[in-house]
Order: sequence, then C-alpha cells, then structure tokens
Amino acid sequence: MSNPRNGDTKPPCLPRNGLVKIPTQPNGLGSASITKGTPAVKNRLCQPSSVPAILSPALAHRSDLPIPSLASPLSLATLASVSSPPGASLVGLNASEGSEQPSPERLPGSPSERQLAVDEKILNRLFWYFSACEKCVLAQVCKAWRRVLYQPKFWVGLTPVLHTKELYNILPGGEKEFVSLQGFAVRGFDGFCLVGVSDLDICEFIDNYPLSKKGVKSMSLKRSTITDAGLEVMLEQMQGVVRLELSGCNDFTEAGLWSSLNARITALSVSDCINVADDAIAAISQLLPNLTELNLQAYHVTDTALAYFTAKQGYTTHTLRLNSCWEITNHGVVNMVHSLPNLSVLSLSGCSKVTDDGVELVAENLRKLRSLDLSWCPRITDMALEYIACDLHKLEELLLDRCVRITDTGLSYLSTMSSLRSLYLRWCCQVQDFGLKHLLGMGSLRLLSLAGCPLLTTTGLSGLVQLQDLEELELTNCPGATPELFKYFSQHLPCCMVIE
Repeated sequence: MSNPRNGDTKPPCLPRNGLVKIPTQPNGLGSASITKGTPAVKNRLCQPSSVPAILSPALAHRSDLPIPSLASPLSLATLASVSSPPGASLVGLNASEGSEQPSPERLPGSPSERQLAVDEKILNRLFWYFSACEKCVLAQVCKAWRRVLYQPKFWVGLTPVLHTKELYNILPGGEKEFVSLQGFAVRGFDGFCLVGVSDLDICEFIDNYPLSKKGVKSMSLKRSTITDAGLEVMLEQMQGVVRLELSGCNDFTEAGLWSSLNARITALSVSDCINVADDAIAAISQLLPNLTELNLQAYHVTDTALAYFTAKQGYTTHTLRLNSCWEITNHGVVNMVHSLPNLSVLSLSGCSKVTDDGVELVAENLRKLRSLDLSWCPRITDMALEYIACDLHKLEELLLDRCVRITDTGLSYLSTMSSLRSLYLRWCCQVQDFGLKHLLGMGSLRLLSLAGCPLLTTTGLSGLVQLQDLEELELTNCPGATPELFKYFSQHLPCCMVIE
C-alpha cells in the first residue's frame, strides 16, 4: 500500500484474488494481506469508494484538512493525502508503537472544524463506506481515526495472511525477534492464514498472539512444513479453532490427523497434501462427529473412503466438496449418498471417472441439494442433466464447466428447473444458439456463464436480453461477443453486469 506521504495515494489492490496489503509497520511486520468472501466480494474490496457527503460545507475552503467538503466526492485520495506533522510517523499495528501523530487539538482549522474532523459518531458512520484496503490507510491519518477504525466491527469476515518472513524482526546482531501482533488483537481477528510456516513459527504465533488460546476460530496453513507434532500442539493449544485448512502441507501424515483432530472442529479443508489417502478420511469420519463441511482435494482417495462416514455425520454434514479426486468412481458415489443423505452442497469437480449413472444416484438420493458442481467431469452427458432436472427441484446453482459432451438437448432439460439461479457452462464446446433459446424462459436465472463457448453467435447471444432479471452474464472468450453486442446489452440489460 502506498505511503500517504508521497504523491501516489491509491493503494495497489489485487482484485483478482482479493488480497490487500497492510503497509510496512514500525514493528518490522513487513506486510500482511487480508482476504474476504467470494470472488465478487473480493473484487468489490478494491473498487473506488462512493461515499455520500455528510460533512459541513464550512470545510469547503480548507484544503489542508483531513476531511473534504460537500463540494467534492469524499475519496480515499483526499483523506489519505494529509501529511503528518514533522517528526510524526505512520501508526503501526500496535497501538502503543510509532511516533506521535496529530491530535485533535493540533489539527488545522477552527475548534468546531477540528472537533468535526474527529467526531466519533460521524467517523463510525463514514468508515463503513471504505474497503479494507482503504481502511488500512485511513487508520494512519491520526490517533482518533485509528481508534475508531480499530474497532472489531470494521474487520469482521477478514482474514489476515502472514508469510514467514513477515513474522520476525531482524535485530542489529542478526538475531530474529517475533513481531508484535497486538494490532491484530485490538481489531479482534479470529482467523489467520499462515504461509510457509514451520512448527516453531506456529508455536511462536501461539505465544505472541493474545487471542490465540481461545479467540481464534479459524486457522489456515498453506505451503507449510508443519509436522504431526506441530499439528498436535497447534490444535491442543488453540482450543477455539473450529475451522481448519491444510493446503500444500506435505510433512504431516495420516497418523498426525489421528493424534490431533478433535470433536470441536466443524469445518475441515485438505488440499494438495500428498500423505492424505483413505486412512485420513477414516480419521476424519471417526474423530469429527460434528463435521458440517468437508473440502477435500486428494489424488489417492478411493471409493472405500466414502464409506467411512458415520450416521452422526450423515445428520450434521451439509457440504462436501471432492475436487480432483481422480480415483472416485460411481461406487464411491453410492457410498457417499447413503452415508451423507442431508447434503445441500456437493462438488464432484474433476472426479473424471464419475458418469451419468453416478449423477443419477445423486439426483435420486440427495433431494436437498441446492448447489451441485460437476465441472471437469468429461463423462457427463445430456442424460445426467435429465436426471438433475427431474429430481433436484431445490437446486439453485449448477456448474457444468468443461463438460464437453453436453449439447442443446441437455439445456432443454434444464429449462424446466424453476429454482435454478446460477448456471455455469464455461467451455461447453457443443452448446449452440438453439440451446440458448431453451434458457430464455428461465425467469429465475440471475447468473449465467457462457465463457469460452465457441459455437455461440452474436445473433444467439442477443436473445439473452429476454432474461430481464439477469444480474451477471459472463461472455469471456466467446467469439460471438462483439463490441456491438455489449453495447446492445448495456441498453437492454442495464441492471446486468456483463463480463467481457
């Protein structure tokens, strides 16, 4: 994020992954990232703010105040461009660190203007209009603004991302000192993502973060060298953790899961961990009776693993995502639908051995499904869509990306689904204009993705203006999506966001 003292006041955002940088801090914490929510929400975090002007016109003539006037839009650039007085430095994560910042008494202007600039009632309303990226800059303007912005309510749902090198200060003698995490504690963060950490780093984090023992509810470890011992210590010490993610961690084993998992965990995500196979699923099924959500990407898990789930989990588990589990076949689907009959969200994305028969089992036995992901399942045909349309009457979201055998006939089956709100058909290379006509009567559709469908023409796509309630339309890499078509959509679908 740019230093407010220089001319570049617009913070660099990463709108494609939703990460925003916390500026370099006096305590040596180089930078941290914050991520939030879905891709659409993450994108909005980095959009310029549009804030209603709620301030007095009396400030219009003051260009040196940290608050603009009614005459111009209230923007981050204006707010963050205020220079600190000589000798003052930016506020760090720790409220007790850093040099003195301007106090209300030292702000320029009349007493009434100074009082308005730090009025907590106004600030509490004003700061809701800014993204997380912008709040990080605004918290550096003065102590009063920081005090308001460091309230936990402004950071709900955000997860700081800390890399190994950001956890230590290098002392003059070359020794390393763990940074202070007090600034995170003040803002009440109850979830963290640690990248590239070791067992020792995790122990240091537990010892230095004031809320680690009870206040942290969610932990994510990515590309880390955590071992069985480190995993056991972390879950034993951090008694509040109920959501756990392990991604790209190749040093723990199935034995570590048996020794560390405990019943308080309700959501577990394991991906790209080479030691995860059927026995790991056995540990999950037996040690996590309250599991509500399981996300699994494991290349060595077989059909046998899906028979391990107990009747207790069949009652509690509502979300199961099996991504790129290449060894899962229709036999595994049989085990799954009988063990977990209450699923509302199911993903079989990349389970390339699942066929139409497996989808028929899903449709007949999982009638509560609201979201189904069959993307990258090359054996799925139009017959599977007929099973879905006949039995899954509550389905709201269907993902069929890269299902290359789906044709216009399959779309005719889906046209009868009155509850479907989101339909993804990315790179379905056999879908043609005639198939789109079947979708025009689906008044419930709010999101439609046709990215990469090569046979769709401008004429066929233009008919989508009949979907007047459509909120998002994705046409990336569609040869038929021309500049003239986008202009046509802007005129006839003014409330729809069309992604070019």
